[in-house]
Amino acid sequence: MYYPNLEAELKRKNIRRVDLAKAMNLALSTMSEKLTGKSDISLSLAREIKTYLKVDTPLEVLFATSEEVA
Repeated sequence: MYYPNLEAELKRKNIRRVDLAKAMNLALSTMSEKLTGKSDISLSLAREIKTYLKVDTPLEVLFATSEEVA
């Protein structure tokens, strides 16, 4: 898990990667690359995801990497 806090929010809200990809107008493969750290997530996309999830968690926390959380 590259973004463990984001993954936890997705699980809590029962949102699959494919659902998130559709909501963000991205291909599932593109979203998967972003969520695994193989491709960067832009600030605007991070904000869109946060808005979609309806969470108050700061972006720095929501998108903390597994290295930062450990």
